[in-house]
Amino acid sequence: MKKKRDREGVGVAYIHLVGTIALKGGKITSLTQEAHAMLFNPRQTCDFSRGDMAAYLQCFWGLSLSLSLSFIQSISTSHVYVVYLGLSQFRDPLVTSKSHIQLLSNVFSSEEEAKQSMLYSYKHGFSGFSAKLNSTQATTLANMKGVISVFRSRVLKLHTTRSWDFIGLTLYSSEVTPLQLTYGDDVVVGVFDTGIWPESESFKEEPGLGPIPSSWKGKCVRGEDFEPKKDCNRKLIGARYYLQGFEQEFGSLNTSGNPEYRSARDFLGHGTHTASTAVGSIVKNASMLGFALGTARGGAPRARLAVYKVCWGKDLDGNCAEADILAAFDDALHDGVKIISASFGSDPPLAPFFSSSADIGSFHAMQLGVSSVFSAGNAGPDPSLVGNVAPWAISVAASSIDRVFPTAIVIDSNFSVMGESLITKEINGRLVSAFSYFADGACLAENWNKRVAKRKIILCFSNRGPVLSAGIAQAAVLAASGLGLIFVEPPTKQIADVDIIPTVRVDVGQGNRIQIYIAQSSQNPVVKILPSKTVIGKSPAPVVASFSSRGPSPISPDILKPDVTAPGVTILAAWPSKTSPTLLPFDDRRVSWNFQSGTSMSCPHVSGVVALLHSAHPDWSPAAIRSALMTTAYTRDNTFDSILAGGSREVSGPFDIGAGHIHPSKAMDPGLVYDMKTRDYIIFLCNIGYNKNQINMLVLPSPGTDTSCSRARQTDSNINYPSITVSNLQSTMTIKRTVRNVGTKTTAIYFVSIVKPHGVEVLIWPRILIFSCFKEELSYFVTLKPLKKSKGRYDFGEIVWSDGFHYVRSPLVVLVNTSNDDDPSTVFSSNTTAARSSMQGPLRS
Repeated sequence: MKKKRDREGVGVAYIHLVGTIALKGGKITSLTQEAHAMLFNPRQTCDFSRGDMAAYLQCFWGLSLSLSLSFIQSISTSHVYVVYLGLSQFRDPLVTSKSHIQLLSNVFSSEEEAKQSMLYSYKHGFSGFSAKLNSTQATTLANMKGVISVFRSRVLKLHTTRSWDFIGLTLYSSEVTPLQLTYGDDVVVGVFDTGIWPESESFKEEPGLGPIPSSWKGKCVRGEDFEPKKDCNRKLIGARYYLQGFEQEFGSLNTSGNPEYRSARDFLGHGTHTASTAVGSIVKNASMLGFALGTARGGAPRARLAVYKVCWGKDLDGNCAEADILAAFDDALHDGVKIISASFGSDPPLAPFFSSSADIGSFHAMQLGVSSVFSAGNAGPDPSLVGNVAPWAISVAASSIDRVFPTAIVIDSNFSVMGESLITKEINGRLVSAFSYFADGACLAENWNKRVAKRKIILCFSNRGPVLSAGIAQAAVLAASGLGLIFVEPPTKQIADVDIIPTVRVDVGQGNRIQIYIAQSSQNPVVKILPSKTVIGKSPAPVVASFSSRGPSPISPDILKPDVTAPGVTILAAWPSKTSPTLLPFDDRRVSWNFQSGTSMSCPHVSGVVALLHSAHPDWSPAAIRSALMTTAYTRDNTFDSILAGGSREVSGPFDIGAGHIHPSKAMDPGLVYDMKTRDYIIFLCNIGYNKNQINMLVLPSPGTDTSCSRARQTDSNINYPSITVSNLQSTMTIKRTVRNVGTKTTAIYFVSIVKPHGVEVLIWPRILIFSCFKEELSYFVTLKPLKKSKGRYDFGEIVWSDGFHYVRSPLVVLVNTSNDDDPSTVFSSNTTAARSSMQGPLRS
């Protein structure tokens, strides 16, 4: 649903055609929002050792009343800000909310004005509130003791059957009970998205599904066209919606001009699609217009679903206000969800970790044992544009599955080319070049020369203009009354999609052949496009999607992101039956299943697997679950060759796929896990500038935990992450890792093997790990020594521990920075240059 998605291109171009908004480069921009996303991060603290209400309020009322009132008359524009206070200091949510009002009253003339300004009080999983403030009031609050951060509530965007068989979760087996039917009954997955279409078969109760878990505290909230008694059941056990932040940003939700529901009901379809991908029930004979016919289900079809609608449609796009997102996190942690799945985010520049709703919410979720799974973003293939990079959450890239939809184009019966499409019936017309109907041959609505292209199929090149997506070209051809479109893109970008006019995607080589044929023809050639087919198992897969955002992380380069990749290309899942598959108002088609592509789709694949892992291993922490996913991931495709990186035709590396492609059945029994203790997170918090007092406001207390920061900065590379990344290796350094044996055998011996990054000596001690019932956790040390002169170049290797059955693989990512050459022409950013190596291990099945 972001700019890389063709459907958004159609929508934006359609809006352009009817003249409702102005565009620049096919993207709606808001400089005001970007300019005002200013962040306040005070370094002041408050002593709560007294533990009583009086001490808490006295701390916040440190400013005099006259100082508070001096800002009231400020004429600066008000916006929604989030005031984050860390852990809740009171067990009673009502007392916490009252303290928020009293704090806010410091920048208003009365408590009543403060109440009117407040949108949400966050009082369950953490403490804070959102309120409408001007910049002066926000700055005043930011400088008060006890406040961790104050930041503008930004608007985040959405990152928009066969896939489960492809990753090894086959439903039907005569030998064993499938994992998807064995686990998940006791797990509640919270989906933060655009809501739910409760009538979909994906959300019916599975046979034999037990009662709602007794630990569940959530509820279904009544709203427009949503009746809890009718729409919720033992599958869909929670449904809430959050609108205040959105309406403060965009005005009142206008359902007459904006086809949305003021309830948890979904119009955009994105939330229904992601929810059914994660936990949808088993539905036989699912297909979209006959394509991809088969049995649809989510990753954990027996898991329970709770929906938190935080994203709302405007101009055919999903908008998610951070104030609403934090409110959903607060409720979800109180309700009792075990996994949070969120397919939204923002592209760099990224906000500091505790000035981001997703990072704050997922941090407190992690402390309560709740795993948070996020999409990595759709800003690829350029490097260092990955989003959702917090080390306490999972960031998921997108890749293809082995299902394609080949579509034959026959020209004058002389020759044919094969493209990708979802065309249901044969199309016949005349083939023409875009130059005949668009200035400079660029298929843009504003370039149309007003000639009518009736019965014409137009050949359009993406690099002419340029045309950012097939959707924009479709709108241009539609304006010219064309019959269809052949859209030419660079190789690896051909992704079949649901189009508003028949569209076949071909690569540049094929497009060039067609263009030459048109030029050499004395008249417009006759062209026939045959119905598309569904073909499985004939194409190399997975391939990293060209749109999938790449690492390294722009704000924490010593933590590898994304973590893993999962299916996210042309994914079939449930869809609202009253919403067209393209969302466009003039598309009168209605479907119950639809195709979508994006990291929005790969995220719920991982969420479903995490639900299975949590059900099978309820004592595992979110870090242990992520470790199991990462260390068992594979880096070879179904041809046993290296996974390719879409958009480049090169071998993929850790910045494309993280540790690799998820392998759910292997993750169930990873052998060893890299868990993260509270101290690991404290090291990270120290490194981003927090002191002991502030850390005590953030981290749940635990006996024996040292919350102080050492005088000498410890590198993030020493955090017990399942991958090892060193973004600035200037001299020899040693890194520590600790692993825990979670295998069925308490006595196990693991041996290490190493693939060294180019120009780096790697020494590991000890080289053998011997586990017993007395030693289930052991540490090892990795010494890295640079052997070359280099600057700004990443090299990749790996460390694998094996007992002969388990293969516990960790990516090793190193940037050697030893060159003394100060010539600016030879200095490259470590975030923009990466050397790839063919160190991928075998696919272990």
